[in-house]
Amino acid sequence: MGHEITLSVDAMGGDHAPDSVIDGLVKVAQDDPDIRFLIHGDKAAVEKLLAKKRVLDGRFEIRHAEDVVAMEDKPSLALRRGRKSSLWHALESVRDGEASAMVSAGNTGAMMAMALFCLRPAKGVDRPAIAALWPSSGPDQHCIVLDMGADIRADASDLAKYAVMGSEYARAALKTDRPRVSVLNVGTEETKGRPEVKEAAELLRAMEASGKSTFSFNGFIEANAITTGVADVVVTDGFTGNVALKSAEGIAKFIGDHLRGAFEHHWTSRIAALFSMAALRRLKRRIDPRRVNGGVFLGLDGLVVKSHGSADATGFAAAVELAATMSREDVINRIAGELEKSLETAGASAMNHKDGAEV
Repeated sequence: MGHEITLSVDAMGGDHAPDSVIDGLVKVAQDDPDIRFLIHGDKAAVEKLLAKKRVLDGRFEIRHAEDVVAMEDKPSLALRRGRKSSLWHALESVRDGEASAMVSAGNTGAMMAMALFCLRPAKGVDRPAIAALWPSSGPDQHCIVLDMGADIRADASDLAKYAVMGSEYARAALKTDRPRVSVLNVGTEETKGRPEVKEAAELLRAMEASGKSTFSFNGFIEANAITTGVADVVVTDGFTGNVALKSAEGIAKFIGDHLRGAFEHHWTSRIAALFSMAALRRLKRRIDPRRVNGGVFLGLDGLVVKSHGSADATGFAAAVELAATMSREDVINRIAGELEKSLETAGASAMNHKDGAEV
């Protein structure tokens, strides 16, 4: 699978922890013999589960954590009171160099707040972003969209940096040599959009024109084109990205529920469902969110992967596998190098102009 790596895991984060977490690690361990785990959480509860999972023998270390950050905890409260939690300890393992990445299905807001404080933003980054894989009709069957909600604000320089970070993610996860980058907008015309979106497009064109960028800039993209495969990386602010994500999830559930109802409506439709079963299974597998589970926190001095809070073992395993891939591809250092080149290319003053904004 690759060289041996150690991943730090928050065993207590998520709706179904620690059971789904440990079962997810088992799935990964069966397929990848070169991963070790630092497991943070209630030692007694974790040991009880691990006693039945022989495939993990000799490949883990349990670090006891007496506290847990609840899914409903406010980020500010978690940051003040969560220093003894499994989430904080898992982040510390990355900060201290004991693990190459951290994975948790816990509270997203608390996780970002703690990661910012514990790991710190990467050099030149004012606002880290959450990047997610999005189903697409492109050759890789997915594209990458960021920001998915780390920060509701993003100016032109933030968006340009998202493009750099997202491109390195695409090169590692999608194996795309020169990712196609687009900026999410209300139209594809250059005259449309907010000033920061237009300025971001100018910065990205300048970076591409320099010949030093690792991506191709494709201009603006509308939300209804994200799944068409015309872009490998789509950048936007966290407010818009999160709204787009929740809208897509809602539409997918609506279609699935009504399709199921249509097939169950009459005996003839149930017969039709039997003949369509193979195709429906392929479609379900194609869009199964568990198999692409994992939002990557980009722009930090450390690799952090956020699993969906309701993920089962399959979903959590996908997040762990993503963390392993990103670790082996050395994405954090690659992003740092590309950001440094981008700052030089676009001009440090233009890329760092923030109008007084704070992280």
